[in-house]
Amino acid sequence: MKSAKSQVALLALCQATAMTINTVLVTVAALIGYALATDKALATVPLAMRQVGTMVATIPASLLMQRIGRRGGFLVGTIIGMLGTGVGIYSLTIAHFWLFTLSTTLLGISNGFVGYYRFAAADVANEAFRPQAISWVLAGGIIAAILGPWVATGSKGWFNSELYIGSLVAILGLQLFASVLLLGLHMPLATTAHTPENTRPLTKIIGQPTFLVATLGSTVSYSVMVFIMTATPLAMAVEAHSFDQTASVIQWHVIGMFAPSLITGWLIKRLGMLQIMIAGAVLNLCCVWLNLAGTTFWHFAVALLLLGLGWNFMYVGSTALLTETYSPAEKAKVQAIHDFTVFSVVALATFLAGRVFHRFDWAMLNQMSWPLVLFTLLVVFWLRQMRSQNQRLV
Repeated sequence: MKSAKSQVALLALCQATAMTINTVLVTVAALIGYALATDKALATVPLAMRQVGTMVATIPASLLMQRIGRRGGFLVGTIIGMLGTGVGIYSLTIAHFWLFTLSTTLLGISNGFVGYYRFAAADVANEAFRPQAISWVLAGGIIAAILGPWVATGSKGWFNSELYIGSLVAILGLQLFASVLLLGLHMPLATTAHTPENTRPLTKIIGQPTFLVATLGSTVSYSVMVFIMTATPLAMAVEAHSFDQTASVIQWHVIGMFAPSLITGWLIKRLGMLQIMIAGAVLNLCCVWLNLAGTTFWHFAVALLLLGLGWNFMYVGSTALLTETYSPAEKAKVQAIHDFTVFSVVALATFLAGRVFHRFDWAMLNQMSWPLVLFTLLVVFWLRQMRSQNQRLV
């Protein structure tokens, strides 16, 4: 257990670095897109293409890690991220919107590898420690909540000629730091010598009610979160809130996303995965209600905090639930199809965020969010009821 805990701690630090990068990028990317795009409805396209990159990378990343190990795969992802950051820095020096979009796409591919930190933690943990291992890795985002907005605001003035080049230079430094950290990660190669008899067809695995609910929970929690979060800097700009206020709101959001991970694993052990997912859905509904109630700084700050809390409970609960649906021989393909599904919808949500906000308004964007959360809440209730009935029949 000591060895597992040390590996989980290292993965949590890697997660913290990756999420700091993501926080900086989320804070500035829509504003950069808005400044560079001729059609302002395209402002969130760079962030949408980041999600497309993540989606495209999920399956190859999982299969690559099965062949060369987790550490090798994570290092490949970091190298791709550094390449993307370099392209981004150049794109801002020449004020080229589509080159910046290419940059965020490469950063998204890099992020597709990052998504497997939580599964790497599950790999090294035993069944009792697994929910805590997953939540502890995601808790690395607490550091991101502190560093991300600070890096975004502190670095924007590094280069007077271009407002946000400094943010991308800071991202490059963080990627170099992550590469050094990953050299200390030691995990065994995944076993590939599996016979057909001990692996099921993918269609049978994804047909399990537990798999379907876990994937729905992950997909809705993540897509609704980015749908609202991506448009928040634009909505705050329209309401004349300052950049520092926007960075502060994103900071509270990231705190909400990751601070609960210190106890989410414990809560799952005490209350169960489905109860935590239900709590997350209710928090997301509260976020939407607050967003519709007003547009003051405190409306944005508290709503985004609740959005982060709701994401954490739903996403950690869904990830833990997913681990019940596959054997060790099946994990690579199941994790890959799960993350591919999640980030396909997340990419669509990110793309739509800018268009919905520009064509309609902030209220419409939130009105479109709550039916998805409510539907997921009802499905989780259904699975809980079905499991309860099965237990009574045993």
